Amino acid sequence: MELNRRRFLRWLAGTGASLMPAPRLWAAPAGRVAAKPIPATGETLPVIGMGTWKTFDVYDYPFEREQRLKVLQAFFDMGGALVDSSPMYGSSERTLGYCLERIANRQRLFAATKVWTYGQARGISQMARSRSFWNVARFDLMQVHNLLDWEGHLETLREWKAAGKIRYLGVTTSHGRRHEELEQLLRHEALDFVQFTYNVIDREAEQRLLPLAAERGVAVIANRPFMGGALFRRVRGSALPGWAGEFGCNNWAQFFLKYAVSHPAVTCAIPATSKLGHMVENMGAAYGPLPDAATREKMARLVAAM
Repeated sequence: MELNRRRFLRWLAGTGASLMPAPRLWAAPAGRVAAKPIPATGETLPVIGMGTWKTFDVYDYPFEREQRLKVLQAFFDMGGALVDSSPMYGSSERTLGYCLERIANRQRLFAATKVWTYGQARGISQMARSRSFWNVARFDLMQVHNLLDWEGHLETLREWKAAGKIRYLGVTTSHGRRHEELEQLLRHEALDFVQFTYNVIDREAEQRLLPLAAERGVAVIANRPFMGGALFRRVRGSALPGWAGEFGCNNWAQFFLKYAVSHPAVTCAIPATSKLGHMVENMGAAYGPLPDAATREKMARLVAAM
């Protein structure tokens, strides 16, 4: 009986909270959010976006859904815009749609998702389903997820962009995979965005992909900026160096994020979190100065030595 009561109260707390927007329990730091231009148009994006892999796959769990509402509200309140998801991420798109309906300042949203299936017809159906989950008039960015059947999907996306059904198109990879194929796409296909893994330890993209994206005028979204949490494990028990305060870092999350987004070719990074406190920390990286080239090398040497 006690277990059932606890479950009921947990459910009640979740459903009750959904009747009003999440209260603001946080405040943005002083100053302006750092933003970078999208090369194709000059439109600017805040350098810290939000990923949803694993973290937002909670649609069937009311209490967890309400926690994600608070996370998303903090993201917008602190100046966030780009939210990235995918049909691959379980119920994440449905959770986003639920939360966006309850966000007071959702006009900030730069909606980015992906197509992840074989065949153009299936891709069109999947993208329509994603739009219904998000409940948006159109997506700002549609990406071909992990290059799956990219030839056919890019054809569709070009048609959709010309018709105004999407604003930007791009392709993605993750976990440092398929860089050679991605390089060929960057060289030969007209893309607005490209997304791949980049962080202070996984720096392979610095050799070819980042310079090529800059040369071709393609915006870069850096995924896995925390290396799936491995970076935090790497520095566990180590104090943040005092010199990190010179460019506005108060914690390791901001240190890692500022490294990623301070590369001249990176437009934004998309850390994912399910915790309100971590979202507030992440968004703090969008404020204050970004490290210069010499400081970036100092940061990389420090983490590599740990």
